[in-house]
Amino acid sequence: MNALKRQRDAFGLTLFDDELRFSTGAKSSTVHYRLLLSKLIERIENPQLNKPTDLASSLHQVAEAFHRRSLVVVFTDVMENPEKAEEVFAALQHLRHAKHEVILFHVTDKSKELDFEFENRPYVFIDMENGEEVRLQPNQVKEYYTKQVGVFTEQLRMKCLQFKIDFVEADINQGFLPILQTWMAKRARMH
Repeated sequence: MNALKRQRDAFGLTLFDDELRFSTGAKSSTVHYRLLLSKLIERIENPQLNKPTDLASSLHQVAEAFHRRSLVVVFTDVMENPEKAEEVFAALQHLRHAKHEVILFHVTDKSKELDFEFENRPYVFIDMENGEEVRLQPNQVKEYYTKQVGVFTEQLRMKCLQFKIDFVEADINQGFLPILQTWMAKRARMH
């Protein structure tokens, strides 16, 4: 938002879980900027736990709601049910078909969510969307888990390439600055 505001470009915000919870039109005013910041702060200070996410449905709604060609920046972990992968890919394609430029920031804790780096001792893993608990030792599933996550991530990367969507790995342990700087430098070389 800061970069767009400096360029005097309009920007909006859409927050969703299994449905759109907050969505604004695009504006470039300081009042609008402050409203969006306050909404983001509210979400950080009052996280909505144990809520399911329907990424595909939400992206379809965004594709339908934005009538002008827009830059759509999506921040998500894409941790959907594997059976819903094709629905997510169709929703991303819908955004592109609607002539939107799309950037997908794949937000993860890489060491934990992708590489499954845990000590080999018993853990209780809790699903943040439904509260379901699974008790296990990481070495029991690490090889299978990392293979499945790797296959899905590569599928996602290839679909984004196919649909001409910028795919950006965003490891939360790096902080936002290096991720945005790398992406902005890449964009500057492209344009």
